[in-house]
Amino acid sequence: MTELPQPPNQPPTPSGYGHLPGPPQQGHGFPPQGENPYAQQPAYPPQPPQPPTVWQQPVGPGGPGSGPGVAPKKRRIVLIAASVAAVLVLGGVGYVAFSGEDKDPKPVAQEPADAKPSGSPSVDKGDGNGAGGGQQADLNSGRKQGEDKVLWLKTTKIDGPGMGVDAAGQWVIGDTVVKSLWKNLTGYSVTDGKEKWTLPFPAQICSVASQTTAEGRTVVMYRDGEGENTSCNQLRVVDLKSGKEVWSKQVPSEGVFDIFTSPTLSMIGDTVTVSRGGTASAFKISNGDKLFANPLGDGCNADSYEAGNGKMIALATCSDEDSAAEVQGIDPVTGAKGWAYRLPAKFKVTSIYSVNPTVIDIGDEQTKQRSIVVLGPDGKQTATLAGEGSFAVGCGDTGLFRSLVTCPSAVVDGNTLYLPTKAGSGKTNEIVAFDLTTGKDKWRVPAGDKRTLTPLKAVNGGLIAYRKADEEQGGEVLSIAAAGGTPTALLRHPSAPAAPIERTFTLPKLDYVDGRFFISSTHLRAQGQDEKLLMVFGK
Repeated sequence: MTELPQPPNQPPTPSGYGHLPGPPQQGHGFPPQGENPYAQQPAYPPQPPQPPTVWQQPVGPGGPGSGPGVAPKKRRIVLIAASVAAVLVLGGVGYVAFSGEDKDPKPVAQEPADAKPSGSPSVDKGDGNGAGGGQQADLNSGRKQGEDKVLWLKTTKIDGPGMGVDAAGQWVIGDTVVKSLWKNLTGYSVTDGKEKWTLPFPAQICSVASQTTAEGRTVVMYRDGEGENTSCNQLRVVDLKSGKEVWSKQVPSEGVFDIFTSPTLSMIGDTVTVSRGGTASAFKISNGDKLFANPLGDGCNADSYEAGNGKMIALATCSDEDSAAEVQGIDPVTGAKGWAYRLPAKFKVTSIYSVNPTVIDIGDEQTKQRSIVVLGPDGKQTATLAGEGSFAVGCGDTGLFRSLVTCPSAVVDGNTLYLPTKAGSGKTNEIVAFDLTTGKDKWRVPAGDKRTLTPLKAVNGGLIAYRKADEEQGGEVLSIAAAGGTPTALLRHPSAPAAPIERTFTLPKLDYVDGRFFISSTHLRAQGQDEKLLMVFGK
């Protein structure tokens, strides 16, 4: 099998996953993206339709944004072409039909150390009915033995624009869960769903950071006015515990080609980065002071920044004839480049699975070659993942002006990467654990007949995952041991009448914190009808 082209001074790439020379075989390469049933947790909000491109794929609500853009000066004239070239909508490699028995979780669970329910109800405990008014059915009626409870369901009824409204943000801070919706952030009690506070914004919220600081702050962007000809350039830091604004400012333009269409936000320490359409800048979360903008003049322009697990990387486009791509290690305070990994010619980063350790999906849209590579602390390639399956986790299709963010359905713990395989409509999937030292898969856990699994987070050396509800059976929060094997159920959500509601959250935001499971919508139709916004399960 022909090997993937290697960057200079990189170790040979082992044969296996991601080596797709020539025309793709069936199930290989870059097929158009269809519905991704297991991509449950987008980290970015849905956006208005972007201008059509030669091979841009459609994006549904909660869909992603754009890849690396282009540096200023002479390369600005190919901004759109280079942005599009970076957007590789990937299928998988060698999708296989999984066989074997439906491994139901064990009925008795031991809670992880961080899963002790906490928090107190609001002063008016109430019944947890949704904000949309009206009486809700008893969602816990007819619970079967061993099933846990719906703690509360929040619904809402609003009239919005014809394309609907975004609701991408969800943060759990102590005894409060905060949800973004159109022009507001609202905090609810985790125990009963009663509203604690609401913070209005002057215009539509257009981007949110998924991270929070140790003090419980996050960063949100909103538009500079109403209507279509507005920019997403207003930056605000919010204290999620109190619901108070810390500061707001307009992000200054870095040049005539600075396009604030669909920025992405990433936080690390006291730094927040704002990446948009080939330009990026960073500010102090504490006071809003500017730290740096993408550096110019070194031959490779950092188009976007992404942070995670205490490290920051940049995706860069170089000013050579081929507009080569680089991944760079970045100092989050100064913006200085510490190391650089040059991709093979014509290759672009198509997905980020982890920042620290750095695990990226790269590909060439023309030749259909693709590889998932692991980079060491010095930026040197140390491994290539090898394993059968289709790993399109819903974060590679980034549109035209949005920067890549870390795939929400990918979880890294030490030297292990957990990825869900793709599941077609009505099909099953599995979670695969990869050893990042060898690149080989360690184990696979199937979801079961017509069910899907999504990794949520790593806890105590194991993995917490969500098994999606179906028509007759509620979802489950599962614990999978570091060695794999049969999962253990931490929560079993009730079946009818709750399961039909739970299963119809489309591309939802998911969290499991202190023994409670949170699932919320990321886009609402906003046509004056009652819609589900946030549903919480627990013991």
